[in-house]
Parts: sequence; structure tokens; C-alpha cells
Amino acid sequence: MQRVYNFSAGPSMLPLPVLEKAQKELVCYGETGMSVMEMSHRSKPFEEIIFGAEELLRELMGIDDNYEVLFLQGGASTQFAAIPLNFFKNKKADYVITGQWAKKASQEAARYGEVNIVASSADKTFNYIPDLDKSKFSKDADYFYITYNNTIYGTRYTSVPDTGDVPLIADISSNIMSEVMDVSKFAMLYAGAQKNIGPAGLTVCIIRKDLLGHASDICPTMLNYEIHAKNRSLYNTPPAYSIYISKLVYEWIKEMGGVSEIQKLNEEKAGLLYDFLDNSSLFKGTVVAKDRSLMNIPFVTDSEEINAKFIKEATANGFVNLKGHRTVGGMRASIYNAMPVEGVKKLVEFMKKFETENK
Repeated sequence: MQRVYNFSAGPSMLPLPVLEKAQKELVCYGETGMSVMEMSHRSKPFEEIIFGAEELLRELMGIDDNYEVLFLQGGASTQFAAIPLNFFKNKKADYVITGQWAKKASQEAARYGEVNIVASSADKTFNYIPDLDKSKFSKDADYFYITYNNTIYGTRYTSVPDTGDVPLIADISSNIMSEVMDVSKFAMLYAGAQKNIGPAGLTVCIIRKDLLGHASDICPTMLNYEIHAKNRSLYNTPPAYSIYISKLVYEWIKEMGGVSEIQKLNEEKAGLLYDFLDNSSLFKGTVVAKDRSLMNIPFVTDSEEINAKFIKEATANGFVNLKGHRTVGGMRASIYNAMPVEGVKKLVEFMKKFETENK
């Protein structure tokens, strides 16, 4: 069967060269005589994989030595609890609510301390990034939290909030390595792998070292970042195969010219789809233009019936997983790093044809 163009928000498509290399190495990795899935995480071959993955990630994202890079389990959602459990001193944090995931993160943090909602875009179904009033910031906050790119609603920060001496933490699950980021502006960045860097099961955490060592007494051992850092992500059995695939993805990004070249491709892809939506008589984007995501592009027609027809016909033509999130409806095209420019061009061609036939 021919491969489809997978516009899923996650788990999402992986680069074909990565899948092909993994296929070749599936049964026997290198000279080990076994699959990575059978390999002891304490073995030298796997140490070469995990430490090599860390080295590549540091190189590609420009991560300095004053940050720890952790490869953990539990998904990005586990960090909603791990963050306050590790960083609460004054038991107070500032959150900006720009979608479902930021809301869930704030609700989890509120179980352990005081959460100050600095701003929210809920009033317009999260279709914009709210302006921030510094007078609403908590001077004694332990950290300031944002969701950098909002997978469901298709918004993203185009400038990083200035939080002064308060550590800035960002969930970058759906935009990690999609654009150049200044890691030094953040105290912590974290991402679930299943959108841009690998299969589900791996969560990458990038944490400034001075934040470690302050976990609360009730913090479970498996959520304590300091313990994982001291053991270089090998305190227990890590998500070994997901780490291996992510290393292949990092190698692919490096071969593509690095994150800056990937960003150019992402801007080209997003531009193609946004330009069409801005000039379409049938389809329209749902996000305020200045806050549009490069990764997740939601759009609708004026008819639920036409929406359903489009999704059905698109699927039949090899453009799959375009149905919008259940909380917002409509359509959404997630065009992560692995989506080729050709895939977006062909989608736009199909949308033009569909528009002509359904006016």
C-alpha cells in the first residue's frame, strides 16, 4: 500500500529516511546481533545511543552545559505535576492560559500551591495569544509557565515573554526543533516526542541546573528531575526504542542543514496553506493572523456538512487525519517537520479542486 500524507496532530508522521533506516536495523542493530528493543539499557551500545542522542540535541538546539537534558517517560502531561513538585518554594506560579493543555497544567499545579492566571484567550476559543500585563505578574512566583505552541487551536508565541528574574518554563511539545529558539531565555523546556522528534513514549526535558535540588518532600522519586539528572536518564529503564528513533530524527535534521533550514521549510509550508485559506471563498482559517502556528493550522467552512464531506473525500485521496480536535471541530492540518513541502502543495491542490466542486 502507498504511504499517505498524515496530517495528524500526534502521533504524527516521521521522516521516511528515518523509518527506512530503522527498518534496516530493526532485527539487528550494528554489530550487536540484536534489536535495540532487546538491548539492555545498561549496555555500552545503548549508552552510545542515548548519550549520542543527547549530544546531537544539544548541538541542534544550542543547549549550553548549564542545562541538563533528560529523556523521560510519562508523556508531557506528567510534567504538569512534576514541575510544581520540583520547583515550588513559595508555592506560587504564574500561568498563561492559551488552550486546553495550558489549562490542564495550571489545574494540576493548583493541587500543590497557588496559581495566578496572568492572562487567558478563552474568551475567543483560544484563537489568539493574549497580551501580557506585567502588573499582573507575581514578583514572588517560583516560575512563569506558557504553552509555546497550541496544538489544538493553532496559535504560537512569536516573541518570548520577559519574566525578569522569575524562571520561564515552556511546553514545546508541538514545536520543538521546528524553529530556532534561544534556549537561554528559558529555565525549562519540555516536549512529548510524538509530534516532531519520534514515537510516543519519550518526553524530553531541558532544565537549567540551578533549578534542580529543590523538590518537595512529597515529590515521587520518579518525578524528581535531580535524580534523573544524576543518573543521566538511566535511573530506571528509559523508553529505549523511542530514544533510538529520536536520535535518527536528530541525525536527519542535521543532514537537512539543522533547525534553521527546517524552519525555512516550515515557513514555506505554512505560507502555502495560509495563503490559500486567506484567499479561499469556501475555507477560512480560525486563528488571528499575527499568532498563527507554523505547525498546526485549523480551518473550517460555514457548513458542518461540507466539513464532513471534505474530511471524507480528503481521506479517500490520501490526506488523512485532517479532522479537527473534538473540542473545536472543523479541520486541522498538522504540518510538522517530517511533512514534506510536496504534501502541503498537494493538499492545497485538492482543496482548490474541492472548493470548485462545492461552491
